[in-house]
Amino acid sequence: MDPPASRDGLRQFRGRLPAPVTVVATGDGSARVGLTVSSLLIVPGEPGYLVVVVDPDSDLATALEPDRLLTVSVLGPNDTYLAEAFAGLAPAPGGLFRLGKWTQTDWGPVLERSTWLAATVTDIHLIGRALEVCARVESVGLSPTGVLVHQRGRYLTLDDRGRLH
Repeated sequence: MDPPASRDGLRQFRGRLPAPVTVVATGDGSARVGLTVSSLLIVPGEPGYLVVVVDPDSDLATALEPDRLLTVSVLGPNDTYLAEAFAGLAPAPGGLFRLGKWTQTDWGPVLERSTWLAATVTDIHLIGRALEVCARVESVGLSPTGVLVHQRGRYLTLDDRGRLH
């Protein structure tokens, strides 16, 4: 770990903000790709929009382009290992999509029993050292399961009423 004086202040600030843990995915069959993403924003409206920030060197970033369909699955209390694997921090023997149970939708893979949304990419920009992906929300599926949250390097769980566990 870097000494406190040389640590990136903005990164430390971001780490103090609790963030939902999701998997953003696209494709089908052997062309499926996904990435753990906590930097996202939902913009309400008719239609609603999704803004996600992804690593520009990721397989997901390579696969995304305007008009590409994608999904966002909100991870639940038992999905910590899945989050680590999709982030590239844990092994996934046989492939990422062998972890958990996934349903292939018209928009891409969705983690079963998760809250999820489907969207169509409308715009992509390089912003700082990340790729900003804007997408029009097409469909939403809601689940009563808890939500996995990441803060300061740790996973926490919020139940379906928003209580911390």
